[in-house]
Amino acid sequence: MYGLLIIACAALLTALDQVTKLLAEQYLKGNPPIVIWDGVFELSYATNTGAAFGILEGRRFLLIAVPLIVLAGLYYIMVKGKFGRSWLLTTSGTLIIAGGIGNLIDRIFRRQVIDFFYFKLIDFPVFNVADCFVVVGSFLLLFYFVFVYKEEKHGHEPQADMASEPAQREEDVTVGEPDTDSDSGEYRGEA
Repeated sequence: MYGLLIIACAALLTALDQVTKLLAEQYLKGNPPIVIWDGVFELSYATNTGAAFGILEGRRFLLIAVPLIVLAGLYYIMVKGKFGRSWLLTTSGTLIIAGGIGNLIDRIFRRQVIDFFYFKLIDFPVFNVADCFVVVGSFLLLFYFVFVYKEEKHGHEPQADMASEPAQREEDVTVGEPDTDSDSGEYRGEA
């Protein structure tokens, strides 16, 4: 059931990505950019035959094979619960899978990835919804492994260690004093 939930959510997100790319192709291709915030952000049609930032351009087989293996591995690890089944891990993995599939569909059927978000202010490379899914999912996954998984794995161990050792009380510790009566008349020996 858990695996089906991941597939269903990833399919919905992938469909959203594909719809936005179809809209970009229909309304942006061959037209001037749509300015959302002048000098900062606009919708501008672009295509990419490589990976992020145009790397591995022209290496289509590699850009299809490697993500397929990685996505299948991620799905397998999630379904088997190798690192737990928290909502954060499920969300991050589902976003990465959806984004990866969205761009794979472009590479397989269009031979290029359609991009349309452009941050003109910083001249950031044009990207798409699938890229957003992968980036957000990756940050959530990093957060999970840095903060959450560590706590789940080791969160209760210090308390367990403390409970297994007897507590030392002040009267249990004698430093250089014999077990005799003190000035106050108390006996410091065994109780």
